[in-house]
Amino acid sequence: MRIDHDVKLDFSDVLIRPKRSTLTSRKNVDLERTFTFMHSGRSWTGVPVAASNMDTTGTFEMARALARHKMITALHKHYSIEDLQEFFADFDAPDYVAYSLGIRDEDFEKLAAVLAAGLGEKFNFIVLDVPNAYLERFILKVEDLRALCPRHTLIAGNCVTNEITEEILLRGADIVKVGIGSGAACTTRRMTGVGYPQLSAIIECSDAAHGISDPATGVGLVMSDGGAVYPCDAAKAFCGGADFLMSGQFFAGFSQSGGALVEQDGSKFKEYYGMSSHAAMKNHYGGVARHRASEGREVLIPYKGDVHDFIDELFGSLRSTATYIGALKLKEFSKRATFLLVNNQLNRSLEKYE
Repeated sequence: MRIDHDVKLDFSDVLIRPKRSTLTSRKNVDLERTFTFMHSGRSWTGVPVAASNMDTTGTFEMARALARHKMITALHKHYSIEDLQEFFADFDAPDYVAYSLGIRDEDFEKLAAVLAAGLGEKFNFIVLDVPNAYLERFILKVEDLRALCPRHTLIAGNCVTNEITEEILLRGADIVKVGIGSGAACTTRRMTGVGYPQLSAIIECSDAAHGISDPATGVGLVMSDGGAVYPCDAAKAFCGGADFLMSGQFFAGFSQSGGALVEQDGSKFKEYYGMSSHAAMKNHYGGVARHRASEGREVLIPYKGDVHDFIDELFGSLRSTATYIGALKLKEFSKRATFLLVNNQLNRSLEKYE
């Protein structure tokens, strides 16, 4: 046993210090980024924000909506091959949709069938998603997936430390997903005591990833997954070195989101639950296995309407951050940022009236 005395930070522990800026308008801020991925060799241009591969966010409807803004949707893994065939029959934006799978043999067998059905050209990203990327079996599955899909851009995780970030990249992933226990619908920290403050995880993992490169293509990249509560948290993630941001909470509760629409006392709500919750495991596996524990919340969140309105708000907030720190492009956020440690991030005195 040992204790690490280094200070670790969440988004709520910091504010971004303003700096002199020459920007004349928020309209001049470029939120798109262009990457060349170190293993797939593909080039990609878009806004590096993704809807999580959860039942309630990684839906076909969300993919159609986000692709219009050059954003990515990671489809949840429980769609059937027939569902995928029907969707891809009239959806042609492979740069803005990801196929998702876990590390079970059945998941890889299904992916092989998806590829055999000719759907592999319909998506350029694949997400290999587990809550615990520290398992040796997961590391080996990254290699298997790279061998099976050499031309796809692989996103793999989740982890929170530099050494596993490097390992996942060296085994074949292009992007490492960073975050354990930070999601709003996740109770891993409560159940297991395991986790890592999200901002520090981003800073440390991005530093490790950006040190790994292929001279012929690009550098290793990271995707912050979870922990973003407010639009400002997206800015803080990018300032901390994240190349991509994935969120479930951001994209839950909309008409394009999954989950049942529920009306209570004249108000509308939508279901939102973690993928390790009782609800998710009951829906897809018949219940919680005896050797497991539920590590996800099941909640009703206020219905938010159309996701396009939120996207406008998110983009506006990122552009506003850029004007405060003198960044002409999203790419410059980490170069322009200085974080201030704070005891209180927000004045909440009027929240009860909202």
